[in-house]
Amino acid sequence: MAGREVLTVAQMQAAEQAVFDQGTSVDELMRIAGEGAAEWVWRIAAGRSVTVLCGPGNNGGDGYVIAEALRKRGLAVGVVAPVEPKTDAARNARSNYRGEVRTAGNGTRGDVLVDCLFGSGLARPLSGEHALMLRDLAERHHHSVAIDLPSGVESDTGALLNERLPHYDLTLALGAWKFAHWRLPARAAMGEIKLIEIGVPPTPGAAQLITRPRLNAPEAESHKYRRGLCAVVGGAMPGASILASKAAMRAGAGYVKLLSDNWHDSAPASLVIDDNMLEDALADERLAAVLIGPGLGRGEIARDRLACALESKVAAVLDADALHLIDSGSLPSDVPLLATPHDGELDALCRTFSVVASGRQDRAQALAKVSGMVILAKGPDTIVAAPDGRLALAPPASSWLSSAGTGDVLAGIAVSRMATGRDAFTAACEAVWLHGEAARQAGPAFTADELAHCVSGAIAAAL
Repeated sequence: MAGREVLTVAQMQAAEQAVFDQGTSVDELMRIAGEGAAEWVWRIAAGRSVTVLCGPGNNGGDGYVIAEALRKRGLAVGVVAPVEPKTDAARNARSNYRGEVRTAGNGTRGDVLVDCLFGSGLARPLSGEHALMLRDLAERHHHSVAIDLPSGVESDTGALLNERLPHYDLTLALGAWKFAHWRLPARAAMGEIKLIEIGVPPTPGAAQLITRPRLNAPEAESHKYRRGLCAVVGGAMPGASILASKAAMRAGAGYVKLLSDNWHDSAPASLVIDDNMLEDALADERLAAVLIGPGLGRGEIARDRLACALESKVAAVLDADALHLIDSGSLPSDVPLLATPHDGELDALCRTFSVVASGRQDRAQALAKVSGMVILAKGPDTIVAAPDGRLALAPPASSWLSSAGTGDVLAGIAVSRMATGRDAFTAACEAVWLHGEAARQAGPAFTADELAHCVSGAIAAAL
């Protein structure tokens, strides 16, 4: 879907080649990209002066197109090009630019700097000369705009290849999102990000950006079981499972049960408490999904309750303590499973399943494949990975989510979405979006309990 795909450098190159194979020239695609970006730079400039820093490749070519488009509109535009163009399309764009070109910054000042030095293909650090020029120009302009990616960023990982890179007000992705647009640490330096469509075709198997789900109100003839029955397994610390239950009750399921004989009066009156033997409670054929882990504990009783939940063959969300108790031979192969680890729990799971990979995205994908679970690797840049290779990246959510209990709320939302009939991957993506939207509605400095109460508002925003 346009605007949702997140491409690697290799995928982007293949997508552009598909456009060329259909008869569009490199020069024409550069014109489309450059003029599309120029529209945004025009708005930022608001009649003020613009300096475009152009590199030797096609990203620099985009810069010449931008500069000429702005010059034609009457802006004061200057180009700084420390290296001559090295591709035919960039050379053609340079020859079509009718303004001034300088080979060095030489104290150049202005209002808006447009960084077209190097784009998404960069795999090595900027030279000392180029890094210094970029920093110097950024410091002497009031605003900075990056085209495709800030120079000095590795596209596929979001790594910063140089120290002390500038922070930008706006980054304009060309053609498709790249991983660096949504991955830390690069994302934190990009400011606002916008996508410039240039007509590249869809890429089969591409990662997806998590966007607002399209939910529907219950049908007129619905009842609580048709909407989905889910259960939260309680444990040694009842507060966490009650918190998860509160979120689940507001995330779409028609019936939520807390399976526990260890609860207290903080449980809402509308939450059904089932204190029967866990094995009997899980035998209810109407049960669509179960959550186990929040407040479970890590002793033998907790281990037995986890084993019981897994043996029930009910679709499950595994969170918190459950992620430290599972072993590689205990997971059923024919049951949908969703694990929701933070980074420490992801490390523990990788040790359990003997996963050796670098970077949290690679570890999440490898773990999903080896374990058969959908992995929702939560954190400042959340990733959802499925065993079949599907991958989704979350846009940034409120930093106020970095507080105790918010993970229990996320797990409660996820089990509720699974109970409504969503597959584990879809449920995870919906839960991530709803969790972020609930945090937005909660405002600053909320508690996890307040976040859980905002989940119904997040559902309303997705209808």
